Amino acid sequence: MDVLVVEPLADDVLQWLRARHAVRFAPELANDPLAVRLALSTARAAILPSSVMLDATVLWHTPHLKVVGRISAGVENIDLDACARAGVEVARATGATAAAEAEFVVGALLALLRRVPIINGQGLLVGRELGAGVIGIVGATATTAQLARVLAAFGARVLGYDPGLHAADPSWAGAGIEAASLQELMRQSDGVCILINHFSRYDGLFGERLLGNAKLNQVIVSLSHSAIFDEQALAKALRDGPLAAAWLDSLEPGALDPGGPLRHIDTLQVTPRVASTTHESLSRSAWVVVQRIDELLTPGRVHTPAKAKRAGASVDPAALTKPA
Repeated sequence: MDVLVVEPLADDVLQWLRARHAVRFAPELANDPLAVRLALSTARAAILPSSVMLDATVLWHTPHLKVVGRISAGVENIDLDACARAGVEVARATGATAAAEAEFVVGALLALLRRVPIINGQGLLVGRELGAGVIGIVGATATTAQLARVLAAFGARVLGYDPGLHAADPSWAGAGIEAASLQELMRQSDGVCILINHFSRYDGLFGERLLGNAKLNQVIVSLSHSAIFDEQALAKALRDGPLAAAWLDSLEPGALDPGGPLRHIDTLQVTPRVASTTHESLSRSAWVVVQRIDELLTPGRVHTPAKAKRAGASVDPAALTKPA
């Protein structure tokens, strides 16, 4: 078997891949770890959903595996370090979801700013306008520049911070973003968009020191893994201020269980990682991933990315991303 496909694929993408390789399409394995491990033992490539774990233990039993693809956004349950040690490439279309994520973030900001009113100087409950505010973006990803352009079109002032991109880097200004320290961004922003890629060293980054000193009535929209927040500090900032509301699109399982600090907070909105999941973004991502798999399994083949272009799979070269 050349390619094991456990993540659902559109028919035209699957047919294209099957015309070139021996493919086993088995989405039913997603909830059967032992069956996935057995199937991976003979596969040269795999496309796996976020529910399937790929760590050093699983990789030990995949002697032929060269590449693993992820169509949906994020690399949850993929041990990138273990893949690197095993010589397994992780194929992702990091720019394919940028438009979907930018639209989602703007929609979430608009909803929170209007749905969670504040008390103005006359004692009235009022909503706020996105274009009149300062919006901070944390994280230089493929989504960052596109989001900044949309925010600027509303008239918002846009601040940006990324721990891996220097404030003097010209790509900030090129994207219309004012670089700031994380502390400054939190103190000045009416809305904060957290896009930063998850690494364990960032766990708890948004704790009491940052959240407690945020601008009064700030709203937060986060597409990052929720481990980036200290749950106790987030709950306190939402209940007692200064935060007015937060929207998390990637929340750890069990975080809302009885007894947890985030339980029963009505200004916390949670969605199950839907920001990047649109028909268009999945199509773009699928074409990029399957063509990369084809390249790795058939070196020397001349590839024509016409289908990918028709599906909109090209990545915006102007996207603000920090250097590897």
